[in-house]
Amino acid sequence: MKEECYVEPIAQPILADEPSDARIAKLIVAGMGCRNCATRVRNSLLQVKGVISADVDWKSGLTFVDYVPDQATVKRLIHAVEQAGDGQQHRYVARILPQGFTL
Repeated sequence: MKEECYVEPIAQPILADEPSDARIAKLIVAGMGCRNCATRVRNSLLQVKGVISADVDWKSGLTFVDYVPDQATVKRLIHAVEQAGDGQQHRYVARILPQGFTL
């Protein structure tokens, strides 16, 4: 693992109760090559107002984001994934998975 690629994961505060209107967005993220990429994407998602949690698997690209739709939109989530990269060595692209998608 290259030292310059290391990314410190940010801590997400634990909520006492999850908002009742929270939803889960299922995204597929392309461009991740290691755990640090997943951390970069997760950190960026957690900085979007209204995101409660984000689970990013760098191997499969599957990303599950628990969010409050009144505060965050899927468009913002996809933009946050793209912004996680530096545009050169780290470029990430996300798209929403179909509603009925299951593992």
